[in-house]
Amino acid sequence: MSRQRELVLRPATVAEIPAVLELWRSAAENAHRPTDTAGAVEVLLARDPDALISAWSGPELVGTVVAGWDGWRCHLYRLAVAPEHRRQGIAGALIEAAEDRCRRLGGTRIDAMVLDDNHTAHRAWESHGYRRQAEWSRWIKPMSTD
Repeated sequence: MSRQRELVLRPATVAEIPAVLELWRSAAENAHRPTDTAGAVEVLLARDPDALISAWSGPELVGTVVAGWDGWRCHLYRLAVAPEHRRQGIAGALIEAAEDRCRRLGGTRIDAMVLDDNHTAHRAWESHGYRRQAEWSRWIKPMSTD
């Protein structure tokens, strides 16, 4: 029987952006969203170095969540766990770390952006007390980078 390594949660660094992007390519639902770029993640880390929480099992990146804070509300997105590491409590640990961060920042309400068709993610969020809010819809407008 193999011994599972201890899970370490910490903010991701700029040097780890390639690993983050690879995890998102392999583990995240990427439909209906702009392509992730190293530049975009660099901007996130420059603005808020603690926002991108990473989960590590030894030297391997096994999960992420972004815990954004706009000074008023907390927004969670990009919860992703490597497929071969699912069902081990990693998503739950990331959600709890994100909630702790938001509490420390003074947040009183938190939302999670979850694709409607991502039923696996729905179970993870629901098991941590989140519910779909029927009264609101998210409206988007892609921004040109020209």
